[in-house]
Amino acid sequence: MDQLVLVEPGRVELRQVPIPEPGPGEVILRIEAALTCGTDLKTYRRGHPKFKLPMPFGHEFSGTVWALGEGVNQFKLGEPLMLAPTAPCGHCYYCQRQLGNLCAYTMETMIHGGYAQYVRLPRHIVATNTFIKPSGLSFLEAALLEPLSCVVYGAQQMEFNPSSKVLIIGAGPIGLLYVALLRRYGVSQIAVLGRRERRLEAAAQLGAELIFDESQTSRDEVERELYRAWQTLPQVVIECTGLPSVWEEALTWAAPGGQVMFFGGCASGTTFNFPWESVLERNLTLKGAFHFTPQAVAQSYELLASGRLSLAPLISTTLPLSQYPTILSLLESGEYIKIGVLPQN
Repeated sequence: MDQLVLVEPGRVELRQVPIPEPGPGEVILRIEAALTCGTDLKTYRRGHPKFKLPMPFGHEFSGTVWALGEGVNQFKLGEPLMLAPTAPCGHCYYCQRQLGNLCAYTMETMIHGGYAQYVRLPRHIVATNTFIKPSGLSFLEAALLEPLSCVVYGAQQMEFNPSSKVLIIGAGPIGLLYVALLRRYGVSQIAVLGRRERRLEAAAQLGAELIFDESQTSRDEVERELYRAWQTLPQVVIECTGLPSVWEEALTWAAPGGQVMFFGGCASGTTFNFPWESVLERNLTLKGAFHFTPQAVAQSYELLASGRLSLAPLISTTLPLSQYPTILSLLESGEYIKIGVLPQN
């Protein structure tokens, strides 16, 4: 089978490897669709502190059951599946407190290899975070279960209601997922500060009320428009870029008494200036969110499977896996949101 391998930062190889065999409790998935993501780009450019290279590449995918290991009774051969590529151990200190995202086993056993024709799903992921894909949901949208689970978990850490004023900084896939999710939760006063026409258009499609192109609009202009529309600065600010300078800027956007969610992952070892006095005087609440829990995955699955959250605007184009140099080039350009990868074409 074909499998794209990240050999070292900036270097990938499309290799021929055997189709894996399932062990007890495991599933071999024939991958029908995969998606690019920001973590792929960061890992391709600089590696990742939690991933050891070389490694199979890609972690957002969906497909059909190709083979079943002993003891797997909840799925059938040929059945369409969608999944999140991690799951916690279920019994450690963090798992007992419903913080499976902090369980060491979660990241240590993450599935890599979405950019391939087949992949092996380990027992604990089959049992915890693998679901039947409904026929009305495309394989491409089903592959969004993993990033949506991250966003759902992040939203669970914040306090908001339908009257909340929310600023999302960054119009990449994560920022756009936040727009779609908060709109589904009844929040209508959402502003997006980002760049690139295609992404800002998607923000409008997904329901953002106010959209600002940071490359063409000054801070003063954005602030004036926010006050005109809302009579206040945002009560909730969600940072989705992973840039230290934007982390610092995010603190300045929140209204007194507001919340700031630092969601975008900066490079390992990053530091930034922290204005304690301003944070204390304005009574801000600062939060972070890492990965997701099984509870967030289950909620995300329900949103996608029920059709209550349509995320088609996030998928800009699709290409066969054989065109991986083009896929990586488009990913690096930033012009597209998510690129669908079709391993079987």
